[in-house]
Amino acid sequence: MIHIQEVERVVLPRFKEMKNRDNLTPGALFSLHHKDLADKGKKWMKDTTQACMLVTTLIATVMFAAAFTLPGGSDRNTGLPLTASTTAFKIFIISDAISLFAACTSVLMFFSLLTARYAERDFLTSLPMKLILGLLTLFISIATMMATFAATLVIVLRQQASWVFIPVSILAAIPVVLFGLSQFPLFVDIVSSTYGRGIFRNRSKKAYLAKPVYSGGYGNVEVLEV
Repeated sequence: MIHIQEVERVVLPRFKEMKNRDNLTPGALFSLHHKDLADKGKKWMKDTTQACMLVTTLIATVMFAAAFTLPGGSDRNTGLPLTASTTAFKIFIISDAISLFAACTSVLMFFSLLTARYAERDFLTSLPMKLILGLLTLFISIATMMATFAATLVIVLRQQASWVFIPVSILAAIPVVLFGLSQFPLFVDIVSSTYGRGIFRNRSKKAYLAKPVYSGGYGNVEVLEV
């Protein structure tokens, strides 16, 4: 759809509704010739959404349970966490909350993609925007989930092995980096194609006229720039 949208910007308005010999407008002809491409895009987006939604649902479930299973234990009299004053516990609480909220947001974005109507115009902005938000919040939820896990180990092993912070932090960063490297090219492509300058970025916005040319009894169209 981005191709026909770019063309509509540079042609005169009356040409948008002109019909060919088969009584088809440019938009209808474009839809007819690109139906298979739209179906493939719909299938790819739904498959991607289902896979990502499974991951985000699992993260949301784990982070919700972690909020009620505080590491380090609680005081029997007050019920407050024994490690509430430590930096690691604050990191645990903040990371857990961010991961849970990001995962829930990601689930909602992917759910909206599964229930979308997948009209042609939706592929321009609506569907890519939801996929961008879903992938972004999924990355945030994974990063903060690993931070929560690292903080939990530091709290539990703070007395027996205080040195565990460095190796745990390095190991926790590996899944985040791998996910970022694997999904970053896709993320950049979606953002650039949705919010970029368009396929005619090097051309100025000029109107084009259609001049009929007849040869051999069949009418052709010669495009003239004005």
